[in-house]
Amino acid sequence: MDLYLDRLLNLPNTTVESFTEEENKITLKLRFLQDEITCPHCNTHGGKLKQNRPILIRDLSVFGKIVYLNTPRRQFYCRLFWVHGDKHS
Repeated sequence: MDLYLDRLLNLPNTTVESFTEEENKITLKLRFLQDEITCPHCNTHGGKLKQNRPILIRDLSVFGKIVYLNTPRRQFYCRLFWVHGDKHS
């Protein structure tokens, strides 16, 4: 949305979708730019999205206002798990 806010946050593969400003609070709604991830256990790229729940994370205050990051919390199923029926240790 806003390249300035994206550069200010400096979070890889993330963009600021929207923001709201209230009297003493700023909330930035974030969106991930990648739809797939790499499994940290088997390095398989991809995965099926199991759930996507937003969470609110408090960040550092700026201009005397509390800042919250509304970010998606995504959980994926590993494709290798589905093919072989193995669980990662």
